[in-house]
Amino acid sequence: MEVVWGQIGGEDEEADEAEPEAMLWSIQEALEKQTLQIGVSACGATAVVDVLQVLGVAVVPEEADRCVQTQLRRNESPLPDYLLSRSEAGATHTQLIEGAEQASKGRVMGRFFHLHPRRRISLVPWLARWIRKGAVPVATMNMQLAVPKGEEVPDAWHHQLIFGVTPNAIFMANPLDEVSERELHTRLCSESVLLIRREDVLQRWMPDCCLSSLSEGRSDPRWKALDVEVAMAERVLVIGSGGREHALAWKLAQSPNVQQVLVAPGNAGTANCGKISNSEVSVSNHTILAQFCKDHNVGLVVVGPEVPLAAGIVDDLTAAGVLCFGPTAKAAQLEGSKSFSKAFMERHGIPTARWGSFTDPQEACKYIRTASIQALVVKASGLAAGKGVIVAKDQEEACQAVMDIMKEKAFGSAGETVVVEELLEGEEVSCLCFSDGSLVSPMPPAQDHKRLQDGDLGPNTGGMGAYCPTPQVSEELLQQIKESVLQKTVDGMKEEGAPYVGVLYAGLMLTKQGPKVLEFNCRFGDPECQVLLPLLKTDLYEVLMNTLNGKLSSNPPAWHRDSSAVTVVMASAGYPGSYQKGVEITGLSQVQEMGLQVFHAGTALKEGGVVSSGGRVLTVTAVRSSLETALQAANHGVEAVGFPRAVYRRDIGHRAIAHLNQRRGLTYKDSGVDIAAGNKLVDMIKPLAKATSRAGCNAELGGFAGLFDLKAAGFVDPILVSGTDGVGTKLKIAQACGQHAGLGQDLVAMCVNDVLAQGAEPLFFLDYFSCGSLDVGVAASVIGGIAEACRMAGCALLGGETAEMPGVYGPGEYDLAGFCVGAVERGALLPRLGDITEGDLLIGVASSGVHSNGFSLVRKVLEQANLSYSSPAPFGKSGQTIGEVLLTPTKIYSRLLLPILRSGSIKAYAHITGGGLLENIPRVLPQELAVDLDASRWSIPPVFSWLQREGALSKEEMARTFNCGLGAVLVVAPLDAQRVLSQLQAHEEAWIVGSLAHKQPGADPVVVRNLEYILRTGPSPSGDLGVQQNGGCHGNSGTPQKTTRVAVLISGTGTNLQALIEQAKRPSSSAEIVVVISNRPGVQGLKRASLAGIQTRVVDHKLFGSRAEFDGTIDGVLEEFKVEVVCLAGFMRILTGPFVKKWNGKLLNIHPSLLPSFKGVNAQKQALQAGARVSGCTVHFVAEEVDAGAIIVQEAVPVLVGDTEESLSARIREAEHRAFPAALELVASKAVQLGEDRRIDWKSTTHA
Repeated sequence: MEVVWGQIGGEDEEADEAEPEAMLWSIQEALEKQTLQIGVSACGATAVVDVLQVLGVAVVPEEADRCVQTQLRRNESPLPDYLLSRSEAGATHTQLIEGAEQASKGRVMGRFFHLHPRRRISLVPWLARWIRKGAVPVATMNMQLAVPKGEEVPDAWHHQLIFGVTPNAIFMANPLDEVSERELHTRLCSESVLLIRREDVLQRWMPDCCLSSLSEGRSDPRWKALDVEVAMAERVLVIGSGGREHALAWKLAQSPNVQQVLVAPGNAGTANCGKISNSEVSVSNHTILAQFCKDHNVGLVVVGPEVPLAAGIVDDLTAAGVLCFGPTAKAAQLEGSKSFSKAFMERHGIPTARWGSFTDPQEACKYIRTASIQALVVKASGLAAGKGVIVAKDQEEACQAVMDIMKEKAFGSAGETVVVEELLEGEEVSCLCFSDGSLVSPMPPAQDHKRLQDGDLGPNTGGMGAYCPTPQVSEELLQQIKESVLQKTVDGMKEEGAPYVGVLYAGLMLTKQGPKVLEFNCRFGDPECQVLLPLLKTDLYEVLMNTLNGKLSSNPPAWHRDSSAVTVVMASAGYPGSYQKGVEITGLSQVQEMGLQVFHAGTALKEGGVVSSGGRVLTVTAVRSSLETALQAANHGVEAVGFPRAVYRRDIGHRAIAHLNQRRGLTYKDSGVDIAAGNKLVDMIKPLAKATSRAGCNAELGGFAGLFDLKAAGFVDPILVSGTDGVGTKLKIAQACGQHAGLGQDLVAMCVNDVLAQGAEPLFFLDYFSCGSLDVGVAASVIGGIAEACRMAGCALLGGETAEMPGVYGPGEYDLAGFCVGAVERGALLPRLGDITEGDLLIGVASSGVHSNGFSLVRKVLEQANLSYSSPAPFGKSGQTIGEVLLTPTKIYSRLLLPILRSGSIKAYAHITGGGLLENIPRVLPQELAVDLDASRWSIPPVFSWLQREGALSKEEMARTFNCGLGAVLVVAPLDAQRVLSQLQAHEEAWIVGSLAHKQPGADPVVVRNLEYILRTGPSPSGDLGVQQNGGCHGNSGTPQKTTRVAVLISGTGTNLQALIEQAKRPSSSAEIVVVISNRPGVQGLKRASLAGIQTRVVDHKLFGSRAEFDGTIDGVLEEFKVEVVCLAGFMRILTGPFVKKWNGKLLNIHPSLLPSFKGVNAQKQALQAGARVSGCTVHFVAEEVDAGAIIVQEAVPVLVGDTEESLSARIREAEHRAFPAALELVASKAVQLGEDRRIDWKSTTHA
């Protein structure tokens, strides 16, 4: 290893005398060592031959075969014809490594690897970077996760090696055959590295080889087929401990691409909160930090403060192979040296104040006294934590500032050089942008408030608050700033050999001559970051990756343009001088319940509470529709925080408010009614409503009334059906949590589901939104949710009313009402009371939770339990808050139920709304019938068990108030029940939950058996239920549902696999698909699995000498993944008897007929030849006899006149996609088991 490193790095002058030596490295190790030769190989002994040839060691293939214990490849092998590969696939790790060492007499060592750490790779730039360094590229095929040591490598192209070898060495191994683009993407569906195609590899031998000149340009045709990204959830590390870093972590944690956010060192707000936690890793020692990132699979480092940037953290981490967001040390000179920055602006014609730079204090004072300008601004040239600027009122004070900085070392070494500037007059603003090294993408302009006290009085600070956007900067002015300052700066840095990648912050003065630069910062400002990120609409992680990958032009960030953000800093008494630490802080949870966000800065945890630990302690951020309301909300939030003697300003944004109010007379808006906002809202929702158009209307908003043509909608003799409803006090929870969009679905669902009870198709919907002050963003979110829900329900959003009524509603409050009209043909009207009879069965359809009824009681229970909406939920999924679970939208049943209602199989349908189970089902029944429900037959969501237990609610209260897990109940005849149930279960959870009986005199109309028992024995809460304190939450919450580990065996496209994947994704599913195994490489089913995040394995049957050997390998993979149930989904291999016996009762197959009829192949053809009128599909346990196992689920498919094999097969496949998931769920949930007598054992639970 030392020889290789010395020869590559040039650190060992005697290394050239040493005997050539090679080490097999992982990719990560190769990146660390900066090796300039990269090669790959596989197939056992071939790897040894390839490397030894590079080193000039003559080893005949037979010797390598003997050492590695492999055989020559069989002629019938389907593997590509590699140029140098000649040995049998299947060497174990031990054989390969020990064989390489033996054949080379100890000169080659190595190991298998996979990509480490797991991270996103843009393959083209990654490879191009290595080629520009002089790397010798060779090709590899798809590379998946490494096999554990000692196990057989199942396929030659799945596991490769990478070599660091001596300088100027050239070798080739396994060039990639030309394949289709589709095949290429299939092979790249797992963690992969793709190097170069065969024709480019062959060019390596030509004198005029052009490989070293390959560019990163997307237009280069040689890269066209290779521009592929491998993406997976990342672990991100944020460097810093302030409010800015809390805001970065908060925003990154919202990304689905981010698995975890670590903050080093962090603060109380970033300590163990959901995805966010603190790390104690040293950030000053870059070597230790780089190793930490590799050891903990950190895929991206985001640097918050300026000091690490100036210290070269980006350079050092990048050199170690760790992706880091921010400018290099050379580029960060823009902030690190005021002297450099001013000279740079002068060189590139960027407007700034006139200036002078001095290392002698006397010269600086002479300049102040003699300059023709007002030279009253004195700056320490180096980094001074945002405090190194003094604006003097006269020359004497300016000279005193020079002496304080240079003689008294007020800012330490940062003041060894001072910059003296002209005093500019105007409005000061902050304009930040993302820069990918070539292009800039501006953020909305912001304004910081540096002075400690209101009215811009008191000493200078790091910043006491900020707001965004600034009305003083128009769109035209922002464009001017982009062109004359931001883009010019990035162009200049690129021209000077220091491409600027990261966030560029320009502090500007808006003078009469135009904007001029006061200073540059090389990162997000603090507190500007706390108002910018809440307004960022795009996923921050994606923005950072697009910036790093040079894709800003094609993927610019989007911003919330109709909102304003204000943040107010709360500082310790005495700041910016000396101050007390350890002051207890309370009331943070109440602030979050006000719809505000608290970002921690100088805070720490002490004995479970939050205490102050710095000068600037907290920032309270509000986002509202206007600057005035945002400032008001932020100030209310500050007042709610218990922080004794805290210092803060109450006038953040005062300049902007004055700008907005100048020369303005009284308007209707001043009374509280904003007509312009209302018109803007209508313009925003017009396209949303238009998208809901359907047969019968075009959903064009703007008229006095909406029109609907029943004839055009296909009705012959219709009856109109109407329904109206609201969402109750669920509104209060949404408003408290600031989550509004789901209410739109609640409103539509409550009305549409009622209309369905008459058998009617919902045709159109009208909404009513009333508020005290119109917040366009909130209203658009709600009505956008209504429009999307209308689309889901199949009805048009035909119109609505937005009423702004100042004084009627409090700040942030609004109310909703909805109105739905449907139609049903006269003969299809429900309920069919004359058909409903004793013995009819009741089918329950699952709810999503509480839906939209009973929230007044829910809120009372929460109050009694002393929990807030931001508390970790003691029910629902792990990581969810109480508010998130309770705001789960109401299910809309129209698209699910309408086809079944029209079939005539449904006698009645009850929407379980206000009044619960006890009062809604009798509304659709004859008076002489009673309802008998058994709660043990359906799945009751954990939220109901918790409410019953925490509120000590009786079973009667539960059944009368809540839906208890059933959103709808259908009445069907016993003969139709199984068919209807199967139709429902193809798309939704449903159960036979009870039956109808004759009602005895004086008896209750509804009896719910086992309800109290099931509620009391339901899932119990776990984890710490302590109240979250604005990011400072602790402990875990929720109990994951126990699942059965499932493997799926495939051979082709995997359409049944897709149905199984979708079933397993459902939160209530008992199945978890942990691996998909194919006996054929490159099939579509493998891609389906990879896209769903499921691991895949290929066990190619052609590579095995016997069925037993093949089955044994399959069995080994199943054991590796601890599989409990196996599904055969189009698996075209016959399994051996021993395999079937081992997996007896755990092995499921689906056959395209109603077994025992038409066994074997060509089942559809057999059915047609036999003249069968009914066919279908069967899911059964696999037995040794073909298609003879116990039957789990069957679904009938009628054979139509004129059916062909193709048409019948297509309809049977649709049935398979319903039956197979249903059968898997029965087996995974242990509802169905195979008895010792080889018959189905139905497990049913009853309770006295």
